[in-house]
Amino acid sequence: MTVVIGHSLESRRHKTMDFDRNPMIVYWEMTQACGLACRHCRAEAVKTPHPQQLSSEESRRLLEQLSRFGEPMPHLILTGGDPLERKDLFEIIDRAQVLGLQVSITPSVTEKLTREMLTKLKARGIQALGLSLDGSCAKRHEGVRGIDGCFDRTMHIMKEAGDLGLPIQVNTLVSRETVDDLPAIYERLLKMKIMRWSLFFLIGVGRGKSLNELPADEAGATMEWIYEVAKEAPFAVKTTEAPSFRRVSLEKMRAAGMTAAEIQRTSLAHGFGFRDGNGIMFVSNTGEIFPAGFLPVSAGNVRWDDPVEVYRTSPLFRSLRKPEEFKGKCGVCEFHRVCGGSRARAFAHTGDPLASDPVCDYQPDAARMKMARPLQENPLQVLR
Repeated sequence: MTVVIGHSLESRRHKTMDFDRNPMIVYWEMTQACGLACRHCRAEAVKTPHPQQLSSEESRRLLEQLSRFGEPMPHLILTGGDPLERKDLFEIIDRAQVLGLQVSITPSVTEKLTREMLTKLKARGIQALGLSLDGSCAKRHEGVRGIDGCFDRTMHIMKEAGDLGLPIQVNTLVSRETVDDLPAIYERLLKMKIMRWSLFFLIGVGRGKSLNELPADEAGATMEWIYEVAKEAPFAVKTTEAPSFRRVSLEKMRAAGMTAAEIQRTSLAHGFGFRDGNGIMFVSNTGEIFPAGFLPVSAGNVRWDDPVEVYRTSPLFRSLRKPEEFKGKCGVCEFHRVCGGSRARAFAHTGDPLASDPVCDYQPDAARMKMARPLQENPLQVLR
């Protein structure tokens, strides 16, 4: 059975990492520029770069800062916008690898993403290529992506990358607009050479506010479906911004009679506790340091702050690593160390990154709920 939870990369690395010290993944939004117009774009990407985008020199300095996390090094994921819009992309990839950082990339499927570009990325030792597929047909996919022809281009690039032997992660949006199409998307992916399918549960930030999140009961049913799919899929299956999938999976495994030792040996255990600010850090195209791309609360800026120190010592990041202090049911839930809820979704709904995740339909028992911490009138005050 293959069940990959959260953003888990290598179980061996995860077991040795102390998330109080080092993130497992650093996402770097290299640019806001992109040729697509996706309806759920967190970055609210546009055609041209932000005028205050990190320069090449500042980008090299950022890489050197990240390398000072030391072993085990975080995995660097280049995202955007579209990283291919950066003219210094390959210089940055080369420098990152010299410094010991493994690199993955999530390019947009535009005319810039050609077989020649894929060949160059493979030659650079890219660890994974992230491609988005949000529909099983052109009408469904392009209804989200906003550009005619991008479905056929995506399927073509996916095949080209697979034939070249590039490790592929396919990212799929989960929302009211896409959920009924997930089985058909899965059937398409069975015909492709991919290593991982990541299902991203919508958070209403950026342009994503125009789409609709799943209600808690439907989200729970979808997670149960994902669990069953993951047991038989020829590739890894994971969720993004849906940490309660761990609780769903854990309950399923226990119901099937698996022992604690058996569960500990599955990939499920490798994702326990991994969430926004706890194993994850995000750097925006202008240098802002966030706990995650979908949690736009800044803890500093790489232009004048050390991202290593920000991750380890800022009140914001430290608070996100204390699930027992989360508010409402997330703080008292018996699964809070395994799951912890989506901090980004909590913030999007309440303005408080320590609040409960509204997509989770699980209810801790009444005795635990009496212990729950209430929301504060000024929820970010504790983080300052």
